[in-house]
This record gives sequence, structure tokens and C-alpha cells, in this order.
Amino acid sequence: MSEARRGRSDQGSDQLLGAAGLSVERMPMLHVIFDQMANLCAESLRSLSPSQSYFWLSTVGSSRLADVLDRYEDAVAAVYHAQAWDSRILIGFDREFVFTMIELMFGADGAEPPLDSTRVFSNVELRLAQALFERFGKALQSSFSRATDVTFALERIETRMDFLAIGRPNNMVVYAKVLLQGLDRGGEMFIVIPHSALNPLRQALAQIVSGESASADPNWSKQLHSEIQRAEVVLKAVLEEKMLTLGEVAEFRVGQVIKLNANPDTLVRLECNNQRLFWCRMGQLNGAYSLQVKESADQKREFIDGILSR
Repeated sequence: MSEARRGRSDQGSDQLLGAAGLSVERMPMLHVIFDQMANLCAESLRSLSPSQSYFWLSTVGSSRLADVLDRYEDAVAAVYHAQAWDSRILIGFDREFVFTMIELMFGADGAEPPLDSTRVFSNVELRLAQALFERFGKALQSSFSRATDVTFALERIETRMDFLAIGRPNNMVVYAKVLLQGLDRGGEMFIVIPHSALNPLRQALAQIVSGESASADPNWSKQLHSEIQRAEVVLKAVLEEKMLTLGEVAEFRVGQVIKLNANPDTLVRLECNNQRLFWCRMGQLNGAYSLQVKESADQKREFIDGILSR
């Protein structure tokens, strides 16, 4: 009976803390997490944009859900499901953020004045936003790994903030603002997490875990460098990928011929750990298949092509 009463007492205290709202000042690890997310976002775009972009954490605070969303009436946001928390979170971009990213990704030089339009987002802008939401959701997931294991699954994208039902309007949430700077213009990204999701993590978030080593041992660094150079990796050569339905796969039979669109001039994609490295020409050498490297994989071009082909 004593353990049951203790369990009800703990549950009651959690409910009281959730109703009163969590104190961001008592969870300093949140600043570390959001700051790392900003750095990872910048790092993930470094190879995709010819111009430098900068992300930095501006604000971490606590407020009512309705008050936070009212500040971003003209924005686009993504809803993620965090199954481990049994909750949903938001990542959103204001209009300036989307327009700035469009110019960064498509090679603008900043010579033209920034867009100042109240029109609806175009299909290309929404596709770019979706591609960024996929990357930035993974960045936030990686940043939270210092405190807890959680996966953020992208569910949908909305351009109307009143459709972002991740809780009641009066529910308390933690929000973070990350500012973008590039081509002498900028924008704002916002992250919204309900208090109910963070309440069980308040002890883990109350202490800072930097994850950085105190000092670097030169002998250890030299040995690590040597071991990395000797490490074995698996390369995968992909001639072509063909999209099929599950029904078509189920009808495969022994001896069946699957036609591909590849021809002798088709370049082969060389990958390692699901990362595209080079485009190669296939041939033969000493009775075995061989690959001749023709060009490096252009991640920026493939990123843009992937957006335009959706």
C-alpha cells in the first residue's frame, strides 16, 4: 500500500508541475540541445549552398501554445510525432526564412531586393520546406540524444497555424527561436514542444551534458587517425533503381527478366554507408567488372533535383 501511495503521490506531483508550467531556467540542457541543433542545421546545408548561411539560437522560453502560434500566422510548420513521449512537436519557418533558403539553395547572389509578398507559398517553396523539415527534424533528434532517446517522425506540413493541433490552446509549451542569416537577409525558425512531453525529462534536462572532451591527447589522436585510415569500408555500386509496387514484387518468379532503362553509357552510382560518392563508368578489367570514376557526386545538384522532381 505504501508503494501504491508513493506512486500516486509522484503522479500527482507530476500533474501539478505540468499544470504550473516548467521553468526553462531549471532546464539548462535545453539551451545546449537547441544550440547544437542550430549548428547541425548549418552543417547540413554547408555542402548544398554556394553561399554561407548562419544559424544561431536566439531565445528559449515558455508560453501558452496559442500565444506562440499567434506570432507566426504567416508561416509554414511541420508536425512531428514523438512516440517515446506520446506527444507531438512543431518545427516552423516564417516567410522570410523560406524566401532566404530559396535564394541560398538556388544560387542567388543577394543582388536583388528580398521578396516582400503576402502570396501563398508556391509548390517549389513547400517542397523545399519539406526537404528542410526532414533534415532539421533529424538534427533536433540527434541533439536530444544527449538527454534521451527519441525519434521525431514527420507527419504533415501545415500553412495554417490553427490546424496545428498538438494540444489545447491554453496548454503550456517550451519554444525556441533560431535565427537564419544569409545573403544579407534572414529569417526565423521556431521549435515548439509541449510541457507534458518534457515533464518526465526535467531531471535529465536540469544538468548540462556537454559531450566534449576536456583535452586532446596527441598520441591518442595519431593512433585514431591511423586506425581510421586502416578501417575497412563497403562500397556499393548501383546501376539503376526501379520503383515497383508490392504486388509486382510478389509476382516475381524464378527465371523472370526484369527490364532496366540502363544502357552501356549509363553511369553507375558509387555509394558508401548510403552516401553518394562518385559517378562511374562500368567496364571490364582482367575478366572482372570494374569501375572508372568519372565525376564526384554533386550533393547540391541532387538535392535540388530531388525537390523539383517531387
